[in-house]
Amino acid sequence: MRYVEAKKIRKAVKGLALKANFSLRKDILNALKKAYALEKKVSAKKVLKILIDNAKIARSERIAICQDTGMAEVFCVIGQDVHVRGDIKKAIIEGIKLAYAEGFLRKSVVSDPILRKNTNTNTPCVIHYEIVKGDKIRLTVLPKGFGSENASTLKMLNPTDSEDDIIDYIVEAIKLSGADACPPLVVGIGIGGTLDKAALLAMEAILKPLGKENPKRHLARMERLILTRLNNTGIGPGGLGGMTTCLGVNILSFPTHIAGLPVCVKISCHATRSAGCII
Repeated sequence: MRYVEAKKIRKAVKGLALKANFSLRKDILNALKKAYALEKKVSAKKVLKILIDNAKIARSERIAICQDTGMAEVFCVIGQDVHVRGDIKKAIIEGIKLAYAEGFLRKSVVSDPILRKNTNTNTPCVIHYEIVKGDKIRLTVLPKGFGSENASTLKMLNPTDSEDDIIDYIVEAIKLSGADACPPLVVGIGIGGTLDKAALLAMEAILKPLGKENPKRHLARMERLILTRLNNTGIGPGGLGGMTTCLGVNILSFPTHIAGLPVCVKISCHATRSAGCII
């Protein structure tokens, strides 16, 4: 049995929250640069250049990539041979709280969805736990902005619906968001399980690196088709038209019930931010 002090988790979460808000993921930045090189429309190219420059300035000056510093989601994958000394939930929440105070990051969380009073700490955060083999703890912090979150959607499709029907639903759902979700987008899709499982799969799909081939051939094919169709919509960077409405599409699937076909479309903006570490 390996022992880890809760304060070590608090420190790690704090560092990851700051890194995620200041440093755009390399795969996202590379995708923006690739889109800039391929883009032909002048206005779209200008938007992409601004986004690339913005990411560089945020990293070098340690300021927020986007004014919406999100509601933090923390993925905590714990090895079954690890024992945490202390309150792991409290440590994670404290880590987020410290990061948002130290980094002068906007605090956007309200204590109640109806009463709407700001907690002024950007906590509580959303925490996902998973137990796996081993004696390590893997932490990932994702500050999820709500311009794109508000455009996300989930639908219980008919189990007899085809791949084309699924793709049509996904594309139409994203087209409806137009420029509101701050394109170019990163799209995570969860298919299967129950309603809540599909939503979690879609969130996890956003964490997958862009451009990595899906090991499931039928899902890889769907990803390519969805990406092509989205980039043919003409919405473009900032909604000003152009070739790049979407930077990448990742799909995760899970077994489901014979009577169901849950599909969640999780939309993330050009400022898709996350950072992770292993303790």
